[in-house]
Amino acid sequence: MSMLIVGVGELKCSNREEDSLRTFALGSCVGVIAFAPKIKAAALLHLALPESKINRELARREPARFADTGVPLLLELMAQYGCRPCDMIIKLAGGATIKDQESFFAIGKRNILAVRETLQYYRLGAAAEDVGADYSRTVTVRVSDGAVLLSSPGRGEWLL
Repeated sequence: MSMLIVGVGELKCSNREEDSLRTFALGSCVGVIAFAPKIKAAALLHLALPESKINRELARREPARFADTGVPLLLELMAQYGCRPCDMIIKLAGGATIKDQESFFAIGKRNILAVRETLQYYRLGAAAEDVGADYSRTVTVRVSDGAVLLSSPGRGEWLL
């Protein structure tokens, strides 16, 4: 088994059944998971910010950092494996309120909304979500069957 680590502002895809994709400590960031069951391909996007317009230069260099540029990139990369958007199961995790208890910036909520809006543009929605709250999540996706395992310190592990 090979574990592909996805950092903040990164996106990885695989169609190798022995692979898993993992990202650590999604706080206000959102993890977008795509799985195409017929083709056995999966993608994991770890985005940090809702809109690329806040820093166009950074978005050009790191499109996966933003919801509005990362989600289309995810769809493009999955298309290279022959996956159409209608073939994919989408799941979301993260978007917590961390270190912003008064929700002054509300980055987590804004990230969730931006991802949902971008998915809606492509006529997609999430089949499952574990978003919001006030704790971080680590996400692991198995390419073989698309299973998504979440974990959080003090909360254990659970399937999404």
